[in-house]
Amino acid sequence: MNTVDHRSERVILEIDEPASNHNGGQLLFADDGYLYIFTGDGGMAGDPFGKFGNAQNKSALLGKVLRIDVDNNDKGPLYRIPPDNPFVHERGARPEVFAYGVRNMWRCSVDRGDPQSREGKGRIFCGDVGQNKYEEVDIIEKGRNYGWRAKEGFSCYDKKLCRNSSLDDVLPIYAYPHKQGKSVTGGYVYRGCEYPNLNGMYIFGDFMSGRLMSLREDRVSGQWRYTEICMEDEAGELYFMSTGIPSATSPTGVIYKVVDPSRRAPPRQCHYEPLPVKLKSSVIHFVPQEKPMGIDPVSKNQDDVQPTDSYDWLQELIDQLGEIDSTTPQPTTTTTTTKQPKTTRGSPNAGRADPELKATLWTAREAGGRAGRPHRPGTSGNLRERRVGDCLRRPVEPR
Repeated sequence: MNTVDHRSERVILEIDEPASNHNGGQLLFADDGYLYIFTGDGGMAGDPFGKFGNAQNKSALLGKVLRIDVDNNDKGPLYRIPPDNPFVHERGARPEVFAYGVRNMWRCSVDRGDPQSREGKGRIFCGDVGQNKYEEVDIIEKGRNYGWRAKEGFSCYDKKLCRNSSLDDVLPIYAYPHKQGKSVTGGYVYRGCEYPNLNGMYIFGDFMSGRLMSLREDRVSGQWRYTEICMEDEAGELYFMSTGIPSATSPTGVIYKVVDPSRRAPPRQCHYEPLPVKLKSSVIHFVPQEKPMGIDPVSKNQDDVQPTDSYDWLQELIDQLGEIDSTTPQPTTTTTTTKQPKTTRGSPNAGRADPELKATLWTAREAGGRAGRPHRPGTSGNLRERRVGDCLRRPVEPR
C-alpha cells in the first residue's frame, strides 16, 4: 500500500490566520501552469482588520487570489513570482497577489473550453461565500478587485467604502439572496461529451440549502442566466457529492452523476486523456478474496442462473431517479425466488444467489442474450469497458 512520508513535507508558503474561519477553499493549477491559492479574508464578521479590511489591502495575503511558480524549486527558493503578476512593481503590494477583494472563495475550477471552438478555455470560476445577504459567483481575471468588503454581491456592504471612486471593482457574474441559500459551493463548466445540451453550463450548489444550480452565458449580451437544476472526471463528466454528515440532500455520503434525462441530441465521440499517476511501488491488481462460509445448498429444482460480473451503477441511478432514456431499449424482467440461506459472509459470491435476498431480480438485456443481474456490485474485480451511445468509458489505470 502506498503511504505518505510525512518527513518529506516542505512548507512553501505559510500565512498567519487571525481567526479560525475563512481559511480559503482551493489550490489549483491553471492552464498557464502556475499555482493559484484562494485565501479567505481572515475570518470574523465584516473583515474588521485595518482601515479597509484585509481583502482591500494589497500588502496582505488574506482575501486574495495568489499566483506563484512552484516548478523546479527543489534546491532553490521555495517559490518564484510569475513576471506578469499584476502588482509586481507596485510599492507596498505583495507580488504574489493576482486578484483581491474576495471574502472566502469556496471551490474554484478551470474551464476546459468548448470541445470544438475551445471558447472559454482557461477561465477560472469561483463561488465566493457572502456575509449577511448574498452569495456570488465570479470569473477570476488578473488584477481585478472583486469588491469585498465594500460590496456583497451587487449591493453595498460598507457604504462609506462603497462610495469610494477608486474602488474600481468588478461585479460578480451572478449573486443570489440568502432565502435561496447561505453558503455557495463553486462547481464546474460542463464540457463532457455525453450530454451536449449541457455544454457551457456552469453547475454549482449551495451547502446550506442543498440546491443544485446552473448558469448559462448569453453570447449576445454577455450576461449569465440562472437555471436551477461537482466533481469532474477525466472526460469532463460531472458528479456531486453529499457528505457523510446529515444535510439537506442526503443523510449519508452519496455520489451522484449529473445527466441530461432527455438527451435531446446524440452524444459526441469521447476522447479520454487519463492523467498519469507515478507510483514508486509496483501496481497491485485488485482481486476479491472469498471467505469460507456456511451456506445451505440451493435446491436442485431451482434454475442455475449465472449472474454477470458487471455492475451498471449508472443505470441503477437512473432507475432510482425514475428517468427513462427513450433512446435505450428497455430490458425485460422476470423474478426468481430463492430460499434464504443462513450465512456469515461479508461480500457477494460470484456464481451464487446472494444469501441476504429472498427475491433476486434478473434481466435479459438483449433478445437471446444471457440473463444478468445488474444491481448487485462486488461479484468480480475485473474492469470492463462500457459504452454510452458513442462515448467509450475506460477505467483509469496508474502508469
